Amino acid sequence: MTDRTFKILTYNIHKGFSTANRRFTLFAIREALEEIDPDVIFLQELQGEHHMRSRKIESWPLKPQGDFLAENRWPFSLYAKNAVYKKGHHGNGILCKYPIVSWHNQNLSKATFASRSFLHAKIILPGQVTLNLVCVHLGLFEAERETQLGVIAEMIEQTIPHDEPLIMAGDFNDWRKRAIDHMKIDLGLKEAFQNYSGQHARTFPVWRPTLQVDRIYYRGVNLQEALSFSNRRWRKLSDHLPIGAVFNCPPE
Repeated sequence: MTDRTFKILTYNIHKGFSTANRRFTLFAIREALEEIDPDVIFLQELQGEHHMRSRKIESWPLKPQGDFLAENRWPFSLYAKNAVYKKGHHGNGILCKYPIVSWHNQNLSKATFASRSFLHAKIILPGQVTLNLVCVHLGLFEAERETQLGVIAEMIEQTIPHDEPLIMAGDFNDWRKRAIDHMKIDLGLKEAFQNYSGQHARTFPVWRPTLQVDRIYYRGVNLQEALSFSNRRWRKLSDHLPIGAVFNCPPE
């Protein structure tokens, strides 16, 4: 890759467990992510702390899951605690190879146990290019998502200049494809898989992916390739499949 080319990946890791919480898979997830070696990773359902699981699971890491996943490859990381409950908390995260110069998290849910948020970070790519990253996880109900999408559109309009590149990725839970108007019309964003292959990626449920819920939206960068990861290995790690993309920043 050139200095202006970078790879991203988005992944709902299901708190480090396989489907139905059958197996603790965090170590295997880290190994798989390191093999792909993206420059930026958007993570959803990242477990910050869980008192019961940390006592019951012998291999449970001593540090939060984001720090554990980042420690070998990604020197810069964020964790946004959104869902808080008696046993612990979880939320969204960003792992990055490049410096994070600012960040902000907006909780999008009224329920304390739900991890629904807008995590915005600014990073500096080689060549002093500013790139905006937004990691999102939206609600399960359509009316809830519609409200959340409106809040997201307003926040992006208010906080991210139109001339700064932007990538927004995560679990949109948008199997009915209602987010398209907000993203395309309100914000001028394209979706990586739809633009690359004509349709969104199928990522859920992992044993038979039929729903197109995970997305990568972008503007101000050039899409080179959309990346799918659907082999058997990934189907054993979470209840979602990850997706990725390779972008190039246009010359200034």
